[in-house]
Parts: sequence; structure tokens; C-alpha cells
Amino acid sequence: MATESSLARAVELLAAGAWREAHEIVQREDSALAAWLHGIVHTLEGDLDNARYWYRRAGRAFAGPDAVEAEIAAARRALPRA
Repeated sequence: MATESSLARAVELLAAGAWREAHEIVQREDSALAAWLHGIVHTLEGDLDNARYWYRRAGRAFAGPDAVEAEIAAARRALPRA
């Protein structure tokens, strides 16, 4: 299971466009936050059907590829604070 620090790392990887590395982290986690990040991963990858699936798992509306930067920023704000 991923830790909060690894999910924070996944967000930073997503912001850098390193979706493959972020995918390695988020696919091991079952939380709603990880599912949201997983959706962002697949949006960056261009697999929008899979992205929609993960957004549904996260309980979030799919914002689409044009909103990826805003979604990453929102995910960063949603990270638990230490």
C-alpha cells in the first residue's frame, strides 16, 4: 500500500509529466485519492476511457484532458498535511 508521502511523490511526478512512474505508485493503493491520481495518469497517457473509470472509482467528475494541470493542482491541495 502506498504511503501519504508516496502519493505526494506521485503528484509531483504527474506535474512533471512522468505518468509512468506515477502509475507505479498509484496502482498499489486503494484510496479515493489514489484512484483520482490514477485517473489523472490515464488522462496524461491518453487512455480516456480508463481515466473515466478511475475518476468514477474516486467519486469525482471526469474533467477531461484540458483540465489536467488544474486537476494536478487540486490533487496537490487535497494531499493530507503532515
